[in-house]
Amino acid sequence: MIESPATDPLFSISDRVTIVSGGSRGIGKAIAAGFARRGAPVVVTGRNAETLEATVAEISDETDSPVRGIVCDVALPGEITRLVEQVIGEFGRIDVLLNVAGVNRRKRVETVTEEDYDFILDINLKGAFLVAQAVGKQMIAQESGTIINVDSLNTYAPLKGVAPYAMSKAGLVMMTRSLATEWGEHGVRVNTIAPGFILTDLTRKLWSDPTMQEWGLGNTPLGRLGEVEDLVGAAVFLAADASAFMTGQVVRVDGGFTAGLLWPIPFDD
Repeated sequence: MIESPATDPLFSISDRVTIVSGGSRGIGKAIAAGFARRGAPVVVTGRNAETLEATVAEISDETDSPVRGIVCDVALPGEITRLVEQVIGEFGRIDVLLNVAGVNRRKRVETVTEEDYDFILDINLKGAFLVAQAVGKQMIAQESGTIINVDSLNTYAPLKGVAPYAMSKAGLVMMTRSLATEWGEHGVRVNTIAPGFILTDLTRKLWSDPTMQEWGLGNTPLGRLGEVEDLVGAAVFLAADASAFMTGQVVRVDGGFTAGLLWPIPFDD
């Protein structure tokens, strides 16, 4: 069943037609489910039809909101055009876009190939731009809409071994600010969420390493790693009227990781 909307309409996203790009697993899946439970019609996209179908079925079992799956590789402009046309054809409008689709390959800079670079940048930055551009045209026409990009802890400080990924996410922040600057006059807001270290199916093995756990927990003031559900609230806030005067901003959901430096020196007392 749909969760009861908040009594304060500032935080309601009910009936807001939402596209979640890269929503078939991980962070995107959690946000798609969170929006559907709160009454938003949700279109989930992903590159793998089988994974996408399973995600849509799982979310649909939990909510009465319409949930659709459309296969879309954001590295392919033709598929983006088809996606937007299908959503407008079925729902007549697009109120929210969550640009979540992203990939990574951990390598030393000197071993990164041109294929690695193109694979990461084509999806994380070029693809995100083309999806935002296509959806933005519809939002400009309807004079309303919210775009929420998902960047990374790497936009605060790059981690070793993920240079192209960090570069793509840094570009995403500038894209967010540029779109916010140009599209504000049309009633379109553009912000980004920067997750910290989040446990997903793809990262649980990495964070099961004791050394990684000690480092991650020791540098996160809240004393735990994030779960994908931790990002739902921020996404709902940015999609709702509660954030009506926010655009071009980065909202960090990282357990305090970027709040300061934690060092192992004891207090004087």
